[in-house]
Amino acid sequence: MKFIVSRETILKPLQLVAGVVERRQTLPVLANVLIVLEGEQLSLTGTDLEVEIVGRVTVDQAISEGEITVPAKKFLDICRALPDGSVIEFTLDDQKVTVKSGRSRFTLSSLSANEFPAVEQGSNDINFSCEQKEVKRLIDRTAFAMAQQDVRYYLNGMLWEVRAGALRVVSTDGHRLAMCTRPINIDVAEPVQAILPRKGVIELSRLLNDSEENVELTMGPNHIRATTTEYTFTSKLVDGKFPDYERVLPKGGDKIVLGERAVLKQAFARTAILSNEKYRGVRLLLETGQLTIIANNPEQEEAEDQVAVEYEGDSIEVGFNVSYLQDVTNVLDTDKIKMTLSDSNSSALLEEPENADSVYVVMPMRL
Repeated sequence: MKFIVSRETILKPLQLVAGVVERRQTLPVLANVLIVLEGEQLSLTGTDLEVEIVGRVTVDQAISEGEITVPAKKFLDICRALPDGSVIEFTLDDQKVTVKSGRSRFTLSSLSANEFPAVEQGSNDINFSCEQKEVKRLIDRTAFAMAQQDVRYYLNGMLWEVRAGALRVVSTDGHRLAMCTRPINIDVAEPVQAILPRKGVIELSRLLNDSEENVELTMGPNHIRATTTEYTFTSKLVDGKFPDYERVLPKGGDKIVLGERAVLKQAFARTAILSNEKYRGVRLLLETGQLTIIANNPEQEEAEDQVAVEYEGDSIEVGFNVSYLQDVTNVLDTDKIKMTLSDSNSSALLEEPENADSVYVVMPMRL
């Protein structure tokens, strides 16, 4: 196996693929990247048995085909350390890998490609394609609400739900919920659900861009796969049942507040400075035309901020984790934000005032 490729061509896919590879591995081959040359197409594969990414590039010159695995981090560091515009000559001769560029020469250890685990191809259940920016928006709008290392392992991921004409993603950590729904061209008789693990969500988000190029998505019983011209991403699914999120969505709230998103974002940031570092609680006092945000901490310090809002009705006081409110104001990009409440013990529903494809629920706190 021998090929010649420019540093710039191989560096980007190698960075994406090496990102999946775990340093501490039980199987030595999992620290490696699988390199396969077929014709002029070079594919690079990395996996940790949960997530697999295959990056594809065209080499400048294919001399002989073959396949081998080499240490991912070392190969990436070599490519990074070479000067811009350099050309890399990669040679495999009798299980010995040599990487040459200019006056630099590296000999890398290798393991046979046969030892590299392949993620089994399931029976492809649902196939559909949509623009990359649609999937990226779904993830960007909801990923922050995923749980981290929760014992309820099914919360450490993101629910993907395919329904007739739409793709919906939901994430929750039990204290707040984020949901985004986008129209896509798909027809299913009833909704199909899959839970993508946290690492899969993060890696897929790195691969996607805001372009109108299509991404092919496949949802099977055990895997989810995303394919573009440049890469194939595969992730195992979390084996578990996601909570019935529709029951969590507050219904019938009669207290509707409209406020300037940027103004609220700044007010939350200011009051958060003096909130309890552990619980991050703030009190919201809502009166006609005005919202007062108050934070206290164990050191007897207090912050108070008043914001003019569009609201008419009874006054109400309710406590929330200020970080959760900040997260919502950070991901929304409209000028205004709409908040619906019913009483001081019920969750708040936050969304954009019109054409909302995203909905956020924040549970109240007792302060």
